[in-house]
Amino acid sequence: MAFRSLAFSYRISHNTIAGIIYDTCDAIWECLVEKHMPFPTAELLEKSAKDYEHLWNFPNCVASIDGKHVRIKCPKFSSSRYFNYKGFFPVILQGLVDARYKFLSVDVGAYGRQSDSGVFSQSNLYQHLESGSFSFPHPKQIPGTTTKLPYVILGDQGYPLKDYLTRPYSADNAAVCCETEVCNYRHSRARRTVECAFGILVSKWRCLKTELQVSPEHVDKLVSAACLLHNLIIDKEVIDESTLQKIKSSDTAEVGASAVRGPRRYNRATREAYKIRERFKIYFNGEGAVDFQ
Repeated sequence: MAFRSLAFSYRISHNTIAGIIYDTCDAIWECLVEKHMPFPTAELLEKSAKDYEHLWNFPNCVASIDGKHVRIKCPKFSSSRYFNYKGFFPVILQGLVDARYKFLSVDVGAYGRQSDSGVFSQSNLYQHLESGSFSFPHPKQIPGTTTKLPYVILGDQGYPLKDYLTRPYSADNAAVCCETEVCNYRHSRARRTVECAFGILVSKWRCLKTELQVSPEHVDKLVSAACLLHNLIIDKEVIDESTLQKIKSSDTAEVGASAVRGPRRYNRATREAYKIRERFKIYFNGEGAVDFQ
């Protein structure tokens, strides 16, 4: 609901309404962030990895990452900085999500014209990952094998291939075959948790479905508070196994196909990153094969 509509309903000026909402968002973030969105620890990431293995059949995965475009009114004098390829003006919410749709980390406020890789490379999360201050658990053997692999984050083709971040094989890769398609399907099936998290977030806070009539710095407050409240609800209500099974049972061939859009080359991957992805492919087509793939 627009601030002016609320102003008419409560007979308070829209500026006062806006100030109350922004102050409330600040208070929500300051008081609840340590409890419901703490900085990821090794223990927290290991718990998420167990959930990914149990619920989504993807071992040694701690989280999924993606970006969502939040539509806003075009800011004054912003030129084309916020204009995206979809034809509207957004800020970007980058979310790191665990196996049960909780946000482990959010980064809000990047220009709408930026790519996922560009937003990622400028985020605080990237700085922690590159500096080694992100507390990944120690490498672990994949079930049924003697091979140790590091824990990874799952991203789509918009993200670079890293030792700690894996993405699907490109659709035009000369090595595309049945095994590669299986690997892409398993990758996309596990990575869908971040897409589901965005869907749940928008369905609960319907203002994110429409154009937010506020400045970009205030959008940051509103979206960050919504993500935190999203986590609070999950912590209090707990998504039960039956709900997870319903989401899992909706798997289709389209899930795998969505992961293999055209290639985007940003920064070169290391040889080790390619080896890690290749080992996951071998596992998904061997010891880790499941009936529905």
